[in-house]
Amino acid sequence: MSLPPRPVAFLDLKAQQARIAPALRSRLEAVLGHCQFVLGPEVAELEARLAAFCGAAHCVGLSSGTDALQIAMMAAGIGPGCAVFLPAFTYTATAEVPLVLGATPVFVDVDPRTFQIDPVHLQARIEAVRRENRLRPAAIVGVDLFGQPAPWPELRRIAGDAGLFLLDDCAQSFGGSLGGARLGREADATAISFFPSKPLGGYGDGGALLTDDADRARLYRSLRSHGEGETRYEVLRTGMNGRLDTLQAAVLLAKLDVFERELARREEIACAYDSGLAAAGADRLLLPQRVPGGGSAWAVYAVLLPGPDARDALQAALRASGVPTAIYYPRPLHLQPAYRPHHDGAPLPVSEALSGRILALPMHPELDAADVRHVVDSVLASL
Repeated sequence: MSLPPRPVAFLDLKAQQARIAPALRSRLEAVLGHCQFVLGPEVAELEARLAAFCGAAHCVGLSSGTDALQIAMMAAGIGPGCAVFLPAFTYTATAEVPLVLGATPVFVDVDPRTFQIDPVHLQARIEAVRRENRLRPAAIVGVDLFGQPAPWPELRRIAGDAGLFLLDDCAQSFGGSLGGARLGREADATAISFFPSKPLGGYGDGGALLTDDADRARLYRSLRSHGEGETRYEVLRTGMNGRLDTLQAAVLLAKLDVFERELARREEIACAYDSGLAAAGADRLLLPQRVPGGGSAWAVYAVLLPGPDARDALQAALRASGVPTAIYYPRPLHLQPAYRPHHDGAPLPVSEALSGRILALPMHPELDAADVRHVVDSVLASL
């Protein structure tokens, strides 16, 4: 098989930058002109546009998606003695933050096809923690993994019945939807990330919190600025430095202008993958399963192979064909050295099996038809 005229990029920020260069330069030059580099006017503009995009009442710009999770949990009083329920198959930040605050992550298994947290297992885990009576169930973190929505109706019901704070870790999935509505209002608060690889990514770290609760939003703004009150030197509480840089807000405003078109292109690419890769057969390659009623932001297009050997062989063959891939995630959180001592030993077989079978293909709006065709042809030829 001949290689494509140019290498297929797993992520192509250079091509995106070239496409939006005039708007990007205009935005950055405005910041360089006014020199308000911390919480400048672009931050407030971005907050308003992000809230409007998903219909949330309030948006608070922050320094990273991880800091968004931390500030949301700080505001909810999460700390020592608290149990925070979260999926075992996700990125480390989701489990890291409870531990930083002195709380204990309680790992929950996931659905084997959508990769989202399993509500049935979540309910069982909450009941087990209550029976043990060592920790106080305090919060649930639903993760919208790979661009798709978590099972929010079930999570809201479980959180409501148990009286738990419900947090949406939407770091990978801003732009996704459920029931025709953009993600951002499914939980008490929604944390988003602007890490460069995200569907809406900056040129460095950045994040935000969305909420419909005005009191929460005020508290988030205080916590992001060292716990300050009405003035800079009135310190009402212990906070942190979690502010969004104005330059990052300017970059994100330029990208937000084309975000809807990029989401549509990601969906076109996902559909082209679905159509082309279906020829492999489900016994050799399982394609991503859509969440019923959901729309994906397609941060990741992940396929499943029969097992680790088949996955590793396909990855090697694709590398030789000029197709980069990635493994999200090679080890579930409860088996990570940092988290093993905090895990109660409950079996999480789905998360463990997924880590040996999953493989992510290139997914970004700069892929053209030839790129997609080469990826599809390379996969089919390598199985």
